[in-house]
Amino acid sequence: MTEKLDTREQILQAAMERIMHYGYAKTTMAEIARDCGMSAGNIYRFFASKIDIAEAMARKLNMEINAQNAALVRKQMPAAEKMRVFHHIAMTKTFEKLDKDAKVLEVAEVLSSERPTFANEEMAQERVYLVQILEQGVAEGAFAPMENPNFIAEMMQSATMKFRYPQLWSRLTLPKLERELDGVMDIVLAGLSVPIKTLEKMNAE
Repeated sequence: MTEKLDTREQILQAAMERIMHYGYAKTTMAEIARDCGMSAGNIYRFFASKIDIAEAMARKLNMEINAQNAALVRKQMPAAEKMRVFHHIAMTKTFEKLDKDAKVLEVAEVLSSERPTFANEEMAQERVYLVQILEQGVAEGAFAPMENPNFIAEMMQSATMKFRYPQLWSRLTLPKLERELDGVMDIVLAGLSVPIKTLEKMNAE
């Protein structure tokens, strides 16, 4: 790791610790600089603003999530089961993280408001894994053939958005959310087992 990357990682780690302790709104760039033993001006060489630090924090977490999703996709299990597990793991891990520390929820709300493109990038990456599971299901004969699996993955994301960041959309307990997600996945998986060309044609029109 180069000295520049070392310094950037030091700043990011100090910022994460301060934000997780005091919250995003109560953290300043000057305080982060002081924690790192450097000037505020030096911080700005690596991060243009506090929201850039928040995004870097989220990207670091997403690297772990993407590695987890990639590992799940490689597992030997039926595609339908894998699809259900994929969504349950995503919901449970996010719910527990946000439930454990309201300051994480604060960062998520700020990013959602100020960096909507970040969420779009995250969803695009998730679709890569969903498409792989869909294609596995087609190969197994569990899912009907589909002309545009990326479109189907996008629609699945729309149908399950409530469960992606549960506390941003509802105040339900985890057991109630799990019950709802199971019901939604029952419907989605049943739909995947029959031809869905009609939906794809509607999208093309």
